Amino acid sequence: MLDLGEALVLSLQLMAGLNSELLGIIALSLRVSLLAAAIAFVLGVPLGTALAVGRFPGRPAIVVLVNAFLGLPPVVVGLVVYLLLSRSGPLGPLGLLFTPTAMVIAQALLGLPIVAALTHRSLDELWLRYGDALRMDGASRLRAGSELLRMAPGPLLTAFLAGFGRAIAEVGAILVVGGNIRGVTRTMTTAIALETSKGDLALALALGLILIVLSVAVSTVAFMVGRLVERG
Repeated sequence: MLDLGEALVLSLQLMAGLNSELLGIIALSLRVSLLAAAIAFVLGVPLGTALAVGRFPGRPAIVVLVNAFLGLPPVVVGLVVYLLLSRSGPLGPLGLLFTPTAMVIAQALLGLPIVAALTHRSLDELWLRYGDALRMDGASRLRAGSELLRMAPGPLLTAFLAGFGRAIAEVGAILVVGGNIRGVTRTMTTAIALETSKGDLALALALGLILIVLSVAVSTVAFMVGRLVERG
């Protein structure tokens, strides 16, 4: 049976004596996940805002679709991105398959519906509360949407963190499009999957504990920044 204490000691040793390879894995994990979360946020917030404030044909269907995509199987997303980026795919000439860029694309696609759905839900409530007043003041729907976004720094931060959490915890999609290549596309999650398959459960759990610490650290920094923005 796996000794939890042994895994904890090992994780502390890994963090205390970080070698260049482990530092590279950690840096790649954070870079890919943060970039993917940022892309999902930049694309998902306008989409969620449009669904909350806009009134256009097909809007209910898009709302249903966005919420349905919350349960997108990561491996399926990875397969779609793989087909797009493979040599025979439409984006094959770009040579992005088995690169960090391919991993960013896959993670961003997984985080996009989460950000859009959370933004829609939070702004939809604000629109029901303040929408009539904004329209009476002569605000267009575009202006009203921007005003609602200013009212919701907390929900927007939650949406970003949810997208980041989805990205940094991802395994299946990035294994498909990244290949888990040592020194190139190996992240914390793929390293954990590799060590588990090799039977080194203590090391896998130790890496998992480091991943949790990193996720908590990023969330803490984002929360503190969000509080400063609210006070400002």
